Amino acid sequence: MRVPKKERQSELQHTIEQNPFITDEALATHFNVSIQTIRLDRMEMKIPELRERIKHVATERLDDVRTLTENEVIGDMIDLKLDTSAISILEILPEHAFSRNAIARGHILFAQANSLAIALIDDELALTTKANVQFTRSVHVGERVVAKAFVSSHRQDGRSDINVESFVGDECVFIGEFTVYRSSKEESR
Repeated sequence: MRVPKKERQSELQHTIEQNPFITDEALATHFNVSIQTIRLDRMEMKIPELRERIKHVATERLDDVRTLTENEVIGDMIDLKLDTSAISILEILPEHAFSRNAIARGHILFAQANSLAIALIDDELALTTKANVQFTRSVHVGERVVAKAFVSSHRQDGRSDINVESFVGDECVFIGEFTVYRSSKEESR
């Protein structure tokens, strides 16, 4: 059953505020309308498309990355709280996948998670010293991978333990435990 336009637009506004990374396709399915209807509603309500929403959220929530340059982070970093947590989004493109089956290459998912773990460190130099990873399902071209990293501990030896989980929608596709060396061994963290 379709919801009246005003009610749908009100719910659409609320849904996007709760999850600014939701796609038009997911919204169309949720509201049982066409993608074109969602796009028209967004335009009428002056809600930007997904890419613009991601950029907007990123400028509001990012600390400055100290360990990497912007082009060294794999994916679009949308949230960064140094020495605490970070989130990045990576759209899987054909160049990220095997041509014969359109499955993302493992090193792409690893690179997204590893660069996020490194970017999370509040120091001039950070290097991965150990990684334990698990790929829990194949990722395909066209899917959007959201990687979430959290610092679980800062050790006295100058290393930090970081957990990264990557998702497509609500499904976990990658789990990584990284140990990262930081050049500064300050105990003030």
